[in-house]
Amino acid sequence: MTDARTLAERYIAAWNEQDGAARRAAVADLWTEGAVYTDPLGVAEGRDAIAATIGAVQEQFAGMVFALVGDVDAHHDVVRFTWGLGPAGAEPLVVGFDVAVLAGDGRIDKVHGFLDKVPA
Repeated sequence: MTDARTLAERYIAAWNEQDGAARRAAVADLWTEGAVYTDPLGVAEGRDAIAATIGAVQEQFAGMVFALVGDVDAHHDVVRFTWGLGPAGAEPLVVGFDVAVLAGDGRIDKVHGFLDKVPA
């Protein structure tokens, strides 16, 4: 399996990528073609939809950045990690927990996202 910490860092970097073309390239490199991202707010199927979802989140939370929170854990083809979203270097306003299921080539095939802390 791909190093779990490195994979999670690349995933977070894609969520922080502001340039649309670079973001789409990062998603293409990291995710399988038919990948699916699911969280309580919606579902994105395929690389284009995932890149668009990331862009929409960036618009909604302009000026905020994603960061890994704590350790990254993995076994077999599954990686789990906690992330925070907020002003750089400050307490996260949003905290979530993602579980990524990897394809045989080490790319992400599915992400099941959970929101643990959301602003009122």
